[in-house]
Amino acid sequence: MRPPADFSTTFPNISENQKAQLTQFAELLIGWNEHVNLISRKNTDEIWHQHLMHSLMLTKVVQFAKGQKVMDVGTGGGLPGIPLAIAFPETNFLLVDSIGKKIRVVQNMIREMGLSNVRAEQRRAEQVNDTFDFVVSRAVTRLPAFTQWVEKSIRSGNDATLPNGILYIKGGDFQEELKEIECPQRVWDMQQWNADPFFETKKIVWLGVKSR
Repeated sequence: MRPPADFSTTFPNISENQKAQLTQFAELLIGWNEHVNLISRKNTDEIWHQHLMHSLMLTKVVQFAKGQKVMDVGTGGGLPGIPLAIAFPETNFLLVDSIGKKIRVVQNMIREMGLSNVRAEQRRAEQVNDTFDFVVSRAVTRLPAFTQWVEKSIRSGNDATLPNGILYIKGGDFQEELKEIECPQRVWDMQQWNADPFFETKKIVWLGVKSR
């Protein structure tokens, strides 16, 4: 299962070793998906565009610094957390999900891949007492609700290429949701980096929420 032809042009800084790790992750994800519903079984043929590259689009707007801490909320099958942990091996990642069987699969994949900078725990975001530089997620709920869940977990800082906050991957029209949130905001269209039709309506949202 090799990366698609447009992978290297979209992510030229991903090394051959990292591509091999991503390929291993894709194979593990498809294999485990036969037993536990981690991603839609209808689109496993498009796992690179719809899951791995979709997750890695965050590298277009932020370069996490060495030693920074990132929490992935509602990680499901390890997305976007595991691809990001591969892309940023010197950044520390915590992947959380409330569904135990998914987290157990993610823990198994982390062990099998030998990733030392990422761990996974069965928790709700509101139950996490630690603080992080960034919280990432792929559209687990409406933005106002998500912000309330995680804002206490974000510490102020500006050590990366973007100030600390939330990085949220989302599709469709969510302008009304953004109006409900009073904080610094930025939105990027994914299709500026890849013309595949899948990315046409996909966006990255940054919310500069500080911890309270």
